[in-house]
Amino acid sequence: MREAAENLEATFLSEMLKSAGLGASRSTFGGGIGEGQFSSFLREAQAKDLVKASGIGLAEALFEAMKADING
Repeated sequence: MREAAENLEATFLSEMLKSAGLGASRSTFGGGIGEGQFSSFLREAQAKDLVKASGIGLAEALFEAMKADING
């Protein structure tokens, strides 16, 4: 359950990083089409690293909610 909660937090953070413009292709001196195609992998890796470094607490809240739901 904890792993599922951490994966969900990483997905959430990845989308937030995307919305913030992290990994957006530059118009000049960029990496070309490959940069746009692989920027999502970089965002996902950065989001997973954020979660491993305690994240924003979303995974813990989700884990506790799932645990409470199972215990009734």
